[in-house]
Amino acid sequence: MSVVGLDVGSQSCYIAVARAGGIETIANEFSDRCTPSVISFGPKNRTIGVAAKNQQITHANNTVSSFKRFHGRAFSDPFIQKEKASLSYDLVSMKNGGVGIKVMYMDEEHLFSVEQITAMLLTKLKETAENNLKKPVTDCVISVPSFFTDAERRSVLDAAQIVGLNCLRLMNDMTAVALNYGIYKQDLPGADEKPRVVVFVDMGHSSLQVSACAFNKGKLKVLGTAFDPFLGGKNFDEKLVEHFCAEFKTKYKLDAKSKIRALLRLHQECEKLKKLMSSNSTDLPLNIECFMNDKDVSGKMNRSQFEELCAELLQKIEVPLHSLMEQTHLKAEDVSAIEIVGGATRIPAVKERIAKFFGKDVSTTLNADEAVARGCALQCAILSPAFKVREFSVTDAVPFPISLVWNHDSEETEGVHEVFSRNHAAPFSKVLTFLRRGPFELEAFYSDPQGVPYPEAKIGRFVVQNVSAQKDGEKSKVKVKVRVNTHGIFTISTASMVEKVPTEEDDGSSVEADMECPNQKPAESSDVDKNSQQDNSEAGTQPQVQTDAQQTSQSPPSPELTSEENKIPDADKANEKKVDQPPEAKKPKIKVVNVELPIEANLVWQLGRDLLNMYIETEGKMIMQDKLEKERNDAKNAVEECVYEFRDKLCGPYEKFICEQEHEKFLRLLTETEDWLYEEGEDQAKQAYIDKLEELMKMGTPVKVRFQEAEERPKVLEELGQRLQHYAKIAADFRGKDEKYNHIDESEMKKVEKSVNEVMEWMNNVMNAQAKRSLDQDPVVRTQEIRAKVKELNSVCEPVVTQPKPKIESPKLERTPNGPNLDKKDDLEGKDNFGAEAPHQNGECHPNEKGSVNMDLD
Repeated sequence: MSVVGLDVGSQSCYIAVARAGGIETIANEFSDRCTPSVISFGPKNRTIGVAAKNQQITHANNTVSSFKRFHGRAFSDPFIQKEKASLSYDLVSMKNGGVGIKVMYMDEEHLFSVEQITAMLLTKLKETAENNLKKPVTDCVISVPSFFTDAERRSVLDAAQIVGLNCLRLMNDMTAVALNYGIYKQDLPGADEKPRVVVFVDMGHSSLQVSACAFNKGKLKVLGTAFDPFLGGKNFDEKLVEHFCAEFKTKYKLDAKSKIRALLRLHQECEKLKKLMSSNSTDLPLNIECFMNDKDVSGKMNRSQFEELCAELLQKIEVPLHSLMEQTHLKAEDVSAIEIVGGATRIPAVKERIAKFFGKDVSTTLNADEAVARGCALQCAILSPAFKVREFSVTDAVPFPISLVWNHDSEETEGVHEVFSRNHAAPFSKVLTFLRRGPFELEAFYSDPQGVPYPEAKIGRFVVQNVSAQKDGEKSKVKVKVRVNTHGIFTISTASMVEKVPTEEDDGSSVEADMECPNQKPAESSDVDKNSQQDNSEAGTQPQVQTDAQQTSQSPPSPELTSEENKIPDADKANEKKVDQPPEAKKPKIKVVNVELPIEANLVWQLGRDLLNMYIETEGKMIMQDKLEKERNDAKNAVEECVYEFRDKLCGPYEKFICEQEHEKFLRLLTETEDWLYEEGEDQAKQAYIDKLEELMKMGTPVKVRFQEAEERPKVLEELGQRLQHYAKIAADFRGKDEKYNHIDESEMKKVEKSVNEVMEWMNNVMNAQAKRSLDQDPVVRTQEIRAKVKELNSVCEPVVTQPKPKIESPKLERTPNGPNLDKKDDLEGKDNFGAEAPHQNGECHPNEKGSVNMDLD
């Protein structure tokens, strides 16, 4: 089971995996751990990542980038209309009012949704992870900005579903960074001690996010988050672009904004210049050749000028920091450390602003680029049953306050209640209790629309169906569970109606009621609910929201996140049962049944099932087309490689191994093939290239084989000769009565001699025949045959010559505990105390009476 964390950024992506006992950020096919968030469309296929970015200038209209912020937004969104002006590709409205991206693909005009474009990028990341892990990738954790609304988060989940990824959790960027920071810390305060507060600041390509987190041993709690969704590294790039556009207009009379390619080149050069200024304070040049109208342009800038140019942007950095400190009621002295991540935090002025605000130095212990991906991989490992991870619970925060509004049964007035306040713990479930005689609607919305970077405050409308009055005409009690799930998305997870049913048998009916609704909570929670009333005087009464479950700990792995998170601790269940049991004397013949009710959800942004299936099918077809095109290109490249290899070697090492007539014919074929490749063969089917390669190899392979045989044959023959000499010498020593081989049987040695003579005769014949042949003729014998002879010779001779000598066993000597056995009638003269032959003093070996040999070793 794979464990993968994906940091999908506006400009680039990172992939982290869990393996070999740790978290590792993996590289793509270009040995680069950073994969650009760019997709380019061509007449035959798509290119994604590094290859697509290389085409960004040459194929500007069909290369899509910076699309992350388009998720879950309508085409009419003011943000979309503003961004549209600065893009090299076309944005159009989809049938559902969403953002569509119009490109030329397969020589046809195609319209892709943002979910499809992100799915293409995820396809590339999935492929990279699978190539690295050597196994399929399904489960993953994907990062999203903490300020993403429900609509944007659902859009990202749809993109993951299109490509077949099971997203275990959409994790906020800052929470992932905090997890990556805290899980390795060994010196965190204990559970009962005051937590360590750390502020994380992340300024990436397009946004600034800050969060304050409290750490205890094995525990992380997000205290609050703040952000500026429109302040990032690209804003600093744009300041430089504006500056040089004005300078070039004055200096060279060139309007860079009139040509998109020139503007894109200027953007790339300004980004490089910005990075250089982060490490150099001197004047740095900016030079672009053939910028426009075949004119070269140049300019220069230093760090102080750059900071002056971006003074307005630098001031904006403090706004989210102030907001964070106000929300969390923290003071600068309460903060233990300030960790900065994100590429734009490398700008010295940005670091200085953050350090100045807190009055202490910032810390850069985390990898600025990879921290989010590593945190996501850690979260995936925690959720995965395949990995054992140190106990570490993660409690996130709700970024925006969420409220519910509903109508009363007989009045037009509305009831409103804020179910989740800002920075409320998440994931979390709460229960609302309503008194109703029929179906009713609940509408969820963001309580503070001004603080949400999204034009639509509404989250969705939920209709609780099949509600009916009690049999006595009274209103039914309806319990509605609202939830912010692991993805940070608000939902009404369940609704149930409490129904009172008269019964004769109290014991049996209670069991029956439990069996009918096994998944329902008891009719009355241990928490005291305040019911919303129908009366006019109480029309504005709001239900009191009660916690239905403990906030979710992320430490236990759970394939079904929702069911795992909704579990109630045993102690709470015991309390519930105690409270739920009514006094037996009052209503002994009434049973309470929880009837689960269907909920119809009408969300602000949700792809329909049919549309999602169509996107999945379309993506599958494009993946197959990319695969076929890759195979076609590989076949074409193989032909081209073959042409160049043989042409080069025919005038070098292969020249002696082909006759003059064949040489000319082969060179002519190579030239014809090369001409064909760059003319009508430029765009042919895969089979055409395979046929051309076979035609070339038909002539080239014999030449190549002759060369290889001529190189290897002498070495193999030499090896065979050495083995023959070795075995011949052993046979000669045997005939000379050498003691080393006197244990070998005569018949066995004759087999060795026979085999040696036969192979030697074969080798002499082969060498003589080969000597008579020219190099441009096929060899008499292949090295493979010679190796087979070596193997055959060894199989016959080696078992014979390596026979071990038989061992001569010494007689066992008997002895008593007190010395020699005196009952024996052996002559003990000249023997030691144990009855063995006493050694002679001259140091020579002599046989004893029993035939064994003793040696004096002095």
